[in-house]
Parts: sequence; C-alpha cells; structure tokens
Amino acid sequence: MNDSFTHRVLPYDGMEQFLDGAVPFLLDGVDAGDRVLAVCGTARETLLRDVLGPAAADVEFTDASTWYAHPSRTLADCLSDADDTAWRGRRLRVLGDPVWASRSPLEVAEWQRVEAVVNVAFRGTGASVLCPYAATLPPGVVAAARKTHPETVRGARALANPGFVDPWAYCAQSDREPLPKPPPDADTFKIDRPDLYWLRAYVSEYARQTPLPEEDVQRLLVAVTEVVTNALRHGEPPIVLRMWTDAHAADPAFVCEVGDEGRWPPGTGYGLIPPRRGDTGSGGRFGLWAVRLLCSIVQIRTGDHGSVVRLRLTLPTSGDPAAVDGA
Repeated sequence: MNDSFTHRVLPYDGMEQFLDGAVPFLLDGVDAGDRVLAVCGTARETLLRDVLGPAAADVEFTDASTWYAHPSRTLADCLSDADDTAWRGRRLRVLGDPVWASRSPLEVAEWQRVEAVVNVAFRGTGASVLCPYAATLPPGVVAAARKTHPETVRGARALANPGFVDPWAYCAQSDREPLPKPPPDADTFKIDRPDLYWLRAYVSEYARQTPLPEEDVQRLLVAVTEVVTNALRHGEPPIVLRMWTDAHAADPAFVCEVGDEGRWPPGTGYGLIPPRRGDTGSGGRFGLWAVRLLCSIVQIRTGDHGSVVRLRLTLPTSGDPAAVDGA
C-alpha cells in the first residue's frame, strides 16, 4: 500500500464542478479497494448516491454535522481510522465536506488550524482526503483553504497549490494576534503553591455559579489541573488563574486561563497532534492534547511577555440547558 498522504482542496462553483471533482475521487477509491468515506449533508448524499449508482454501495456516508462536531475529537477519530485501515492493508479515502455555516470566528479559526495540522498528523498513513469548498463561502475561509491544502483539484486533476503554507508556520501566523484582555471583573487567583485540591475546589465553586453544565465542570477541573501542573513544572512565577463568563461573544462561553512568566520552547506542538498507535513518550505534550479534547476551544500564546493557556467551554443557549456537552 502507498503510505503517502494526500490532502487536497476542491474549490467549486455549483454542483457540476463539485461532482466533477468528488465523483472521480470516490470511484477511484472504490476501484482501488480503499475504505471510502463521504462526509456530507443529506442533500449532498442523495445527489452522490444518484450519480455513483451501484458504486454507492461501497461508500460509507456520514453526516457532516455529526462528523465535524469538535476539532480535536474529529482529528483524533479520523487519524485512528486511517491507522486502523492501514494496519488492515487498505487506504482510507475521505471526502470531507467541512461545515462552516453558523460557526463563530473562533470556531472557524480552530477548524482552519485542524486543516493545517492534518498535513503533519497524517504523514505515513497512506490516507487521502479531499475537502470541497464552495465559492459561496466567505472569502477568508476559501483563502485559508489554499494555505492549508498542498494541492488543488480541478476535475480529475490534482495541481500543486502555490498558496500552501507550512503547517507550523500557519499555526504561528494564527497565534500572532494577541488574545483579548480578560474583563476587569474577571475572578483572579494567584497560584503560589502546588495545592491542586484547593485549586479544584476554588474553580468548581466559581464554575457552578454559572450556567456551565455539571459534566463540563468536571471536564474543566481535569483540564485546569493539567494546565496548572504544566505551569508549575515548566513555567515561571507568578502563575495566575483567571475565570469569567464571556456571555456576549458569538459563542458564549465559560473562560478559564492560566498565565505565567515563562516561555515555551519551540517544537512542543502545543498539543495539536493526536498521539499515534505505539507512541509511548511524552515529548508531544499528550497532556495538552487531552486538554484540547476536554474543552471547546484552547488558545495558547507564548512569547517574551510570558505564556497564557485560555480554556473555553461553550455555554448552553438560553432555553436549552442540555444543548452543550463541551463540544
């Protein structure tokens, strides 16, 4: 099996251009004996089934809104599928139609980051991923796609993408903009001793005064423990924890951040890459990867003025207290 990974963008304007790129991609996979997965909405699935005909029976269709529920979890699940499929001597082939509508700017940025780090995480898997991008999407979304995909598909042809940016350089560019300052009324707690029991009690008491569901409070406590432990081991005092409710954002969230005066060394990966089958070391900051799984969004900034890890857990929408599970 060819172990080279391909990650291509399919820009399209109308269904004819979509089908011109998507159908050959899927049929080539069926003919090659790949495990072929089409991630799309119901209307797109109906259209593809009709055009594919009998070959559609060899394609697994998955709902896009479910598949694209959480950036880090989707990345981990897809990578696990790619590794498992390769272990069985086959290639995973995914037509992944990203969900961009109704996402907040922060969510869009996180999914764009995933599109970049996919190029690192999937090396050696032999998988092939094709991501359709409609011309009707916001210009910034389409422009980012050209930076995060090494190749562009035109019909059945794949062309080198001159706009492609190295994944780590893309992430660095994304993190160049400073985070908004915490509000003046943010709850502030200086951590001057490694007493994690009282820290968790303090955080849980504050979080339970907000609409954050209890399940998310428990996730928050695990995530905060990991981040504070990292700061105590590798950071520089003072270490400060802040909490507040960002109720007026496009995606209302409970926010908790941990800052210190240290600077992270280059090459740590910021916990963006999932652990792979057979990984045993901790050089990839598995703890931060787990934190990303537990929270809706994790934002990290590090530089000459210290480091900040900001955790966001989406709050339920009004009238729907069960609407959020941390994803």
